Amino acid sequence: MAGQFLLLVFVFFMVLAAAKDAMSFTIPNWLVGAMALTFPLAAGLLGLGWMEFGIHVGVGVVALLIGMALFAPGWIGGGDAKLIAAAALWFGFPDALIFLAKSALMGGVLAVALIMLRRAAPATGLPQRWLTGTLLAEGAPAPYGIALAAGAMWTLPSSQLFALASL
Repeated sequence: MAGQFLLLVFVFFMVLAAAKDAMSFTIPNWLVGAMALTFPLAAGLLGLGWMEFGIHVGVGVVALLIGMALFAPGWIGGGDAKLIAAAALWFGFPDALIFLAKSALMGGVLAVALIMLRRAAPATGLPQRWLTGTLLAEGAPAPYGIALAAGAMWTLPSSQLFALASL
């Protein structure tokens, strides 16, 4: 029961990260840190062995390196890179690969949605100053935390951790 609760905590963290990113284009370090620090407790409560735990940690480290590689040329933000790593830590192998693929697909959906919404925003009649600093502002960054959260929610029901929580 406690393991299932911690999976809900993971979901809460991902949704909160998406909301914070959508509102401020930032993902707070404390949030990603709390997500990463909650994983060992969840792993223990869900019965992950030391070998499996180590694989999850290794996957998280590799995901952080991938995130840093995507951050370096400016393709994603620093918070996004850290969120990828924290979520991958929870998913382990091979679920983290599925998470990354689904997040990439959701990133494409997010990009198309933002393009459409930003093109439609002037038709609302709202003054431009009201749109500045929002998702609808022309040239605003894409809050990729939304795509990462969607990818995580899509992946979680078929993940190893979810199966362990269902036992």
